Amino acid sequence: MQIIYKILATGLFISYLPPLVFKFKKNTGAGFLGTLWGIALVLLFPTDYMLYFIAMLAFWVLAVFVCQKVRLPGNRHDDPKIVIDEIAGYITAMAFIPHSWGYLIAAFILFRTFDTIKPWFVKTFDRMENAFGVVFDDVAAGLMVNIVLQLFIIFYK
Repeated sequence: MQIIYKILATGLFISYLPPLVFKFKKNTGAGFLGTLWGIALVLLFPTDYMLYFIAMLAFWVLAVFVCQKVRLPGNRHDDPKIVIDEIAGYITAMAFIPHSWGYLIAAFILFRTFDTIKPWFVKTFDRMENAFGVVFDDVAAGLMVNIVLQLFIIFYK
């Protein structure tokens, strides 16, 4: 089962690619690639808002479960090789948002920004040293992005 958890947690091992290329960097870009997986998954998710919501909740549960079960070398809390949390966060960012390329790219940029900066709301979850915290700091960043995009849709569309 550990191999299945590793496959899911690392985005089909995509998070192992950046360290091979950028051996000298601490922040390797695995989160960036994980978020790209988020775009692909959003495009596969149902377009019906209620079905999307159910799929998103199910993904959150899966992500927390996988983060709880996976064992990676070093066994670090919120290991950079775990990218299922970025995928969960990006899925949250795109909830109830049209899946046009403009919104997909805007959500990507905003999500990477909020996930990196970790505003107060995100930091609350980031301080939790458990699987829930690993996933929900990214979900919180995704929620902040979603609010920004919803406000944009309301006031500028």
